[in-house]
This record gives sequence, structure tokens and C-alpha cells, in this order.
Amino acid sequence: MASFVLPHALHGRGSHKVIAVHGWFADRSAFDPVLPDLDQDAFQYALVDLRGYGEARGAAGAYTSVEGAADVLALADRLGWDRFSVVGHSMGASVVQRVLAAAGHRVRRLVGISPVPASGLPLPPQQWELFSSAAHTPENRRAIIDLTTGGQRPAAWLDRMVRRSVECSDPKAFRSWLDSWSGETFSAEVEGSAVPALAVTGALDPALTADLTRATWMRWYANSRLVELPSAGHYAMDETPLELIRAVEDFLRADGDSDSDSDSDDSIGNGDGRDG
Repeated sequence: MASFVLPHALHGRGSHKVIAVHGWFADRSAFDPVLPDLDQDAFQYALVDLRGYGEARGAAGAYTSVEGAADVLALADRLGWDRFSVVGHSMGASVVQRVLAAAGHRVRRLVGISPVPASGLPLPPQQWELFSSAAHTPENRRAIIDLTTGGQRPAAWLDRMVRRSVECSDPKAFRSWLDSWSGETFSAEVEGSAVPALAVTGALDPALTADLTRATWMRWYANSRLVELPSAGHYAMDETPLELIRAVEDFLRADGDSDSDSDSDDSIGNGDGRDG
């Protein structure tokens, strides 16, 4: 277990190092839609496969955010990255917040895309049944993706997202990860952190909303920012890739400019000029 190295792909050659962690429904291919338009001169991105996903589909593990964070830090050591920013989508945001909790001095900037909060996300009984049985029921995965994108997306896209999810994830790991991201609470370990923290939410996502983020992320992180993408649901990489890149890379580029990031709340396209 100690010798395990997260499968990863490096993109870019920039001096600002960034580790990006996928969510519950995909491996690192979740970031494919944004790859062509990333600023690869300013940044170098390491996109990883968590245990149970992608090239790590057969990797043994506990499949928890604690383990995932330890794996991310081990990869950073292997890459020789003393300080780096972290980006996490949904469940992946739980992992990168654990990275902050374990080694905050190494984190330049923290980004959560539709982030699961560090307080977990307890599900009511009916939703729990839908989510917990999704490991072996593709129809449930489809229903969840449709729900969290506001019922706005084409059937063929939903089908493609489900196919990718089934192909890239191990059912046992998929089910175990659910227990971790939904049930674990570690907000006391990150509350008050001064590391600049950006949350990007989608207005079409009824679950991980801007309001939930204001009540969690924005309260815990002293130097936090919220951007809501009006045309996105839970999968901004697929739904609004250019808007997402602009929000995230503008934030990463502001490293060291503390005046621009304190307790800010914004929406892409609202006309105030701060986020494009």
C-alpha cells in the first residue's frame, strides 16, 4: 500500500503546479473537455485516477477521502512539488479539502467544483437508496446525473456519461466511496484556514447549490470566493467548459493577490466584470 502511486497524466509546463481530482462518476477523463483550452504555459496540471477508478480500477484500498488525500500528497512528493494548488470535482473536492487539512502549508490555492462540503452530505432515505444501489444499477446512475443537471441535458449525453462511469469505476470501490464522501465530517479540521479557496457551483444543480456552499465552504474558509455558473449543473467540465476554465484559472492566476479573494460571491455573466 505504501508504494502505491496514483495513475496520473501531466499537462502543461507552467511553474504553478496543480493537482486535479475527479468526482464519484468518473476517472481523470472527467477533465477531458477542458484540456484543449487550459493555459499550459502558466500551469502544469496533474490529473489523477483515485483508487477504484481508471488505471487504478483494480487497486486495493479503503476508498476514503483520507486515503485519497494521502495518495495525492505522496504523488506530489514523487513529482517533487513542495507547494501546489488543488482542484477537486464533487467527491474530489472532499479529497482535496482533506489534503488541506493534512498539509495546509503545501497548498497554494484550493478549488472545489460543485464541492461536497467537509461536513459530508447526508442523504434522506429515498435518495440514499438511489445512490447506494447505483454501484450495480446503471439506470440509477443515469437518474442521478439527470437530476443533478436539472433535467436539461440530452438523452444521448446522459447515456454516454453513464457508459463512461460504469467502464471507469469498480463497483465495490464506487459504493465504498459513497460512504466516505457522504458520511464523513471533518469541517473542524479546515475551519479558519486562510488558504485562498474558490467554490464553483452550477445553477442547475439542486443538490450542491450556491446556498449550501455559502453555509459551508464560505463559512469555513477565511479567504473564500464563490462563483455560480448559470448554465451549468453538476458537471461543469462537460456543460460549460470555457466558463469553468475562466473562473478557475483567473483564481489560480491571482496567487499572492489577497485583496481580490476575500469573501467574494459572484456569478459568471452577471455583468460586474470580475469573472468575465
